[in-house]
Amino acid sequence: MSTGAPTTGKPDTEKLNLVVLDMAGTTVADGGLVEQAFSVAAERLGVEPGSADHAEKLDYVRATMGESKISVFRHLFGDEEPAQRANAAFEEAYGELVDGGRIAPLPGAREAIERLRAEGRTVVLTTGFARVTQDAILAALGWQDLVPLTLCPADAGGRGRPCPDMVLAAFLRTGAVDDVRRIVVAGDTSYDMLSGVRSGAGIVAGVLTGAHDKDQLARHGATHVLGSVAELPDLIARAEA
Repeated sequence: MSTGAPTTGKPDTEKLNLVVLDMAGTTVADGGLVEQAFSVAAERLGVEPGSADHAEKLDYVRATMGESKISVFRHLFGDEEPAQRANAAFEEAYGELVDGGRIAPLPGAREAIERLRAEGRTVVLTTGFARVTQDAILAALGWQDLVPLTLCPADAGGRGRPCPDMVLAAFLRTGAVDDVRRIVVAGDTSYDMLSGVRSGAGIVAGVLTGAHDKDQLARHGATHVLGSVAELPDLIARAEA
Protein backbone atom coordinates (compact mmCIF):
# COMPACT_ATOMS: atom_id res chain seq x y z
CA MET A 1 0.00 0.00 0.00
CA SER A 2 1.20 3.49 -0.79
CA THR A 3 1.90 5.52 2.32
CA GLY A 4 2.52 8.97 0.95
CA ALA A 5 1.18 11.55 -1.44
CA PRO A 6 1.42 10.94 -5.20
CA THR A 7 4.87 11.65 -6.57
CA THR A 8 3.86 12.86 -10.00
CA GLY A 9 5.45 16.28 -9.57
CA LYS A 10 2.16 17.96 -10.38
CA PRO A 11 0.96 20.82 -8.17
CA ASP A 12 -1.97 19.96 -5.91
CA THR A 13 -4.33 22.00 -8.09
CA GLU A 14 -3.70 19.60 -10.98
CA LYS A 15 -4.14 16.36 -9.04
CA LEU A 16 -7.26 14.21 -9.11
CA ASN A 17 -7.83 14.68 -5.41
CA LEU A 18 -11.59 14.12 -5.11
CA VAL A 19 -12.83 10.56 -5.69
CA VAL A 20 -16.59 9.96 -5.56
CA LEU A 21 -17.50 6.27 -5.33
CA ASP A 22 -20.83 4.53 -5.56
CA MET A 23 -21.57 1.88 -2.95
CA ALA A 24 -23.74 -1.15 -3.96
CA GLY A 25 -22.17 -2.85 -6.98
CA THR A 26 -19.04 -0.68 -6.91
CA THR A 27 -17.48 -0.92 -3.46
CA VAL A 28 -20.11 -3.15 -1.84
CA ALA A 29 -21.42 -6.57 -2.95
CA ASP A 30 -25.07 -6.92 -2.06
CA GLY A 31 -25.86 -10.15 -3.89
CA GLY A 32 -29.05 -8.97 -5.56
CA LEU A 33 -30.59 -7.57 -2.40
CA VAL A 34 -32.11 -4.63 -4.30
CA GLU A 35 -34.27 -6.99 -6.34
CA GLN A 36 -35.23 -9.02 -3.28
CA ALA A 37 -36.19 -5.93 -1.30
CA PHE A 38 -38.12 -4.55 -4.27
CA SER A 39 -40.15 -7.76 -4.51
CA VAL A 40 -41.12 -7.44 -0.84
CA ALA A 41 -42.14 -3.80 -1.34
CA ALA A 42 -44.10 -4.51 -4.52
CA GLU A 43 -46.00 -7.39 -2.93
CA ARG A 44 -47.08 -5.13 -0.07
CA LEU A 45 -48.62 -2.82 -2.64
CA GLY A 46 -50.52 -5.66 -4.28
CA VAL A 47 -48.14 -6.59 -7.09
CA GLU A 48 -48.38 -10.36 -7.37
CA PRO A 49 -45.02 -12.17 -7.48
CA GLY A 50 -44.52 -13.91 -10.82
CA SER A 51 -47.09 -11.75 -12.60
CA ALA A 52 -46.45 -9.79 -15.79
CA ASP A 53 -46.84 -6.57 -13.78
CA HIS A 54 -44.15 -7.71 -11.35
CA ALA A 55 -41.78 -8.64 -14.19
CA GLU A 56 -42.32 -5.30 -15.93
CA LYS A 57 -41.67 -3.34 -12.75
CA LEU A 58 -38.60 -5.42 -11.92
CA ASP A 59 -37.20 -4.73 -15.38
CA TYR A 60 -37.55 -1.01 -14.69
CA VAL A 61 -35.78 -1.39 -11.33
CA ARG A 62 -32.89 -3.15 -13.08
CA ALA A 63 -32.68 -0.51 -15.82
CA THR A 64 -32.58 2.34 -13.28
CA MET A 65 -30.07 0.88 -10.83
CA GLY A 66 -28.23 3.76 -9.19
CA GLU A 67 -31.20 6.13 -9.24
CA SER A 68 -32.77 7.42 -6.03
CA LYS A 69 -35.14 4.67 -4.91
CA ILE A 70 -38.01 7.03 -4.08
CA SER A 71 -37.79 8.36 -7.66
CA VAL A 72 -38.04 4.80 -8.96
CA PHE A 73 -41.15 4.12 -6.86
CA ARG A 74 -42.75 7.38 -7.93
CA HIS A 75 -42.40 6.25 -11.53
CA LEU A 76 -43.71 2.75 -10.82
CA PHE A 77 -46.67 3.61 -8.59
CA GLY A 78 -47.61 7.07 -9.79
CA ASP A 79 -49.06 8.80 -6.76
CA GLU A 80 -46.90 10.00 -3.88
CA GLU A 81 -48.65 8.04 -1.13
CA PRO A 82 -48.15 4.54 -2.61
CA ALA A 83 -44.64 5.52 -3.71
CA GLN A 84 -43.77 6.47 -0.14
CA ARG A 85 -45.29 3.24 1.19
CA ALA A 86 -43.32 1.19 -1.33
CA ASN A 87 -40.12 3.06 -0.52
CA ALA A 88 -40.59 2.54 3.22
CA ALA A 89 -41.22 -1.17 2.69
CA PHE A 90 -38.16 -1.42 0.43
CA GLU A 91 -35.89 0.32 2.93
CA GLU A 92 -37.18 -1.89 5.76
CA ALA A 93 -36.68 -5.09 3.75
CA TYR A 94 -33.23 -4.07 2.54
CA GLY A 95 -32.20 -3.09 6.06
CA GLU A 96 -33.28 -6.48 7.40
CA LEU A 97 -31.23 -8.26 4.73
CA VAL A 98 -28.20 -6.11 5.56
CA ASP A 99 -28.64 -6.78 9.28
CA GLY A 100 -28.79 -10.48 8.43
CA GLY A 101 -25.22 -10.38 7.16
CA ARG A 102 -26.16 -10.41 3.47
CA ILE A 103 -23.65 -7.77 2.44
CA ALA A 104 -19.85 -7.58 2.08
CA PRO A 105 -17.13 -5.34 0.65
CA LEU A 106 -16.16 -6.10 -2.92
CA PRO A 107 -12.64 -7.59 -3.13
CA GLY A 108 -10.00 -4.89 -2.96
CA ALA A 109 -12.50 -2.07 -2.34
CA ARG A 110 -11.42 -1.14 1.16
CA GLU A 111 -7.77 -1.41 0.20
CA ALA A 112 -8.35 0.88 -2.79
CA ILE A 113 -10.08 3.47 -0.62
CA GLU A 114 -7.32 3.32 1.99
CA ARG A 115 -4.67 3.72 -0.70
CA LEU A 116 -6.44 6.70 -2.24
CA ARG A 117 -6.69 8.39 1.15
CA ALA A 118 -3.05 7.60 1.95
CA GLU A 119 -2.14 9.38 -1.29
CA GLY A 120 -3.80 12.51 0.03
CA ARG A 121 -7.06 12.20 -1.91
CA THR A 122 -10.52 12.83 -0.46
CA VAL A 123 -12.89 9.88 -0.97
CA VAL A 124 -16.67 10.25 -0.75
CA LEU A 125 -19.16 7.36 -0.81
CA THR A 126 -22.55 7.94 -2.45
CA THR A 127 -25.74 5.92 -2.83
CA GLY A 128 -29.25 6.05 -4.21
CA PHE A 129 -30.57 4.61 -0.94
CA ALA A 130 -32.03 6.63 1.92
CA ARG A 131 -29.71 7.72 4.72
CA VAL A 132 -31.02 5.07 7.13
CA THR A 133 -30.10 2.32 4.66
CA GLN A 134 -26.73 3.85 3.82
CA ASP A 135 -25.91 4.02 7.54
CA ALA A 136 -26.98 0.39 8.00
CA ILE A 137 -24.61 -0.70 5.21
CA LEU A 138 -21.73 1.32 6.63
CA ALA A 139 -22.33 -0.14 10.10
CA ALA A 140 -22.57 -3.71 8.79
CA LEU A 141 -19.21 -3.30 7.04
CA GLY A 142 -17.54 -1.37 9.85
CA TRP A 143 -16.97 1.49 7.42
CA GLN A 144 -18.33 4.37 9.54
CA ASP A 145 -14.91 6.02 9.70
CA LEU A 146 -13.49 4.82 6.40
CA VAL A 147 -14.15 8.08 4.53
CA PRO A 148 -14.74 11.67 5.68
CA LEU A 149 -18.07 12.11 3.88
CA THR A 150 -20.95 9.91 2.73
CA LEU A 151 -23.88 11.23 0.72
CA CYS A 152 -27.38 10.08 -0.19
CA PRO A 153 -29.84 12.00 -2.41
CA ALA A 154 -31.41 13.80 0.56
CA ASP A 155 -27.98 15.24 1.43
CA ALA A 156 -27.80 16.88 -2.01
CA GLY A 157 -31.22 18.50 -2.20
CA GLY A 158 -33.23 15.35 -2.91
CA ARG A 159 -32.24 14.59 -6.49
CA GLY A 160 -30.32 11.39 -7.02
CA ARG A 161 -28.61 10.04 -10.10
CA PRO A 162 -28.54 10.55 -13.06
CA CYS A 163 -28.48 14.17 -11.84
CA PRO A 164 -24.98 15.36 -10.89
CA ASP A 165 -26.08 16.72 -7.52
CA MET A 166 -24.31 14.26 -5.21
CA VAL A 167 -21.01 14.62 -7.09
CA LEU A 168 -21.30 18.40 -6.97
CA ALA A 169 -22.27 18.29 -3.29
CA ALA A 170 -19.07 16.34 -2.65
CA PHE A 171 -17.14 18.99 -4.61
CA LEU A 172 -18.69 21.84 -2.63
CA ARG A 173 -18.60 20.25 0.82
CA THR A 174 -15.07 18.93 0.74
CA GLY A 175 -13.26 21.70 -1.10
CA ALA A 176 -10.79 18.98 -2.08
CA VAL A 177 -10.27 20.36 -5.60
CA ASP A 178 -10.93 23.71 -7.22
CA ASP A 179 -11.91 22.40 -10.65
CA VAL A 180 -14.56 19.77 -11.40
CA ARG A 181 -12.19 18.28 -13.97
CA ARG A 182 -10.11 17.08 -11.00
CA ILE A 183 -12.98 14.88 -9.79
CA VAL A 184 -12.97 11.11 -10.33
CA VAL A 185 -16.35 9.34 -10.34
CA ALA A 186 -16.68 5.55 -10.28
CA GLY A 187 -19.78 3.38 -10.40
CA ASP A 188 -21.37 0.27 -11.85
CA THR A 189 -24.45 1.71 -13.56
CA SER A 190 -25.33 3.88 -16.53
CA TYR A 191 -26.80 6.43 -14.11
CA ASP A 192 -23.46 6.63 -12.27
CA MET A 193 -21.83 7.43 -15.60
CA LEU A 194 -24.39 10.07 -16.51
CA SER A 195 -24.06 11.80 -13.13
CA GLY A 196 -20.27 11.86 -13.54
CA VAL A 197 -20.44 13.26 -17.05
CA ARG A 198 -22.99 15.90 -16.06
CA SER A 199 -20.84 16.99 -13.12
CA GLY A 200 -17.88 17.65 -15.42
CA ALA A 201 -15.65 15.06 -13.73
CA GLY A 202 -12.34 14.40 -15.46
CA ILE A 203 -12.52 10.64 -15.03
CA VAL A 204 -15.80 8.74 -15.11
CA ALA A 205 -14.91 5.10 -14.53
CA GLY A 206 -17.35 2.25 -14.92
CA VAL A 207 -16.73 -1.00 -13.05
CA LEU A 208 -17.94 -4.43 -14.09
CA THR A 209 -18.83 -5.74 -10.62
CA GLY A 210 -22.43 -4.57 -10.58
CA ALA A 211 -25.56 -3.94 -12.57
CA HIS A 212 -24.49 -2.90 -16.07
CA ASP A 213 -22.10 -4.21 -18.70
CA LYS A 214 -19.25 -2.56 -20.59
CA ASP A 215 -21.42 -1.44 -23.50
CA GLN A 216 -24.00 0.20 -21.24
CA LEU A 217 -21.33 1.98 -19.23
CA ALA A 218 -19.48 3.21 -22.31
CA ARG A 219 -22.69 4.30 -24.02
CA HIS A 220 -23.55 6.52 -21.07
CA GLY A 221 -20.22 8.30 -20.92
CA ALA A 222 -17.62 6.16 -19.15
CA THR A 223 -14.15 7.45 -19.92
CA HIS A 224 -12.73 4.12 -18.69
CA VAL A 225 -14.19 0.70 -17.88
CA LEU A 226 -12.43 -1.33 -15.18
CA GLY A 227 -12.80 -4.85 -13.93
CA SER A 228 -13.32 -3.52 -10.42
CA VAL A 229 -12.73 -0.53 -8.19
CA ALA A 230 -9.47 -2.18 -7.07
CA GLU A 231 -7.98 -0.97 -10.37
CA LEU A 232 -8.94 2.67 -9.79
CA PRO A 233 -5.87 3.88 -7.84
CA ASP A 234 -3.54 2.74 -10.62
CA LEU A 235 -5.77 4.38 -13.26
CA ILE A 236 -5.61 7.67 -11.38
CA ALA A 237 -1.83 7.39 -10.99
CA ARG A 238 -1.45 6.80 -14.74
CA ALA A 239 -3.70 9.77 -15.53
CA GLU A 240 -1.53 12.04 -13.39
CA ALA A 241 1.80 10.73 -14.71
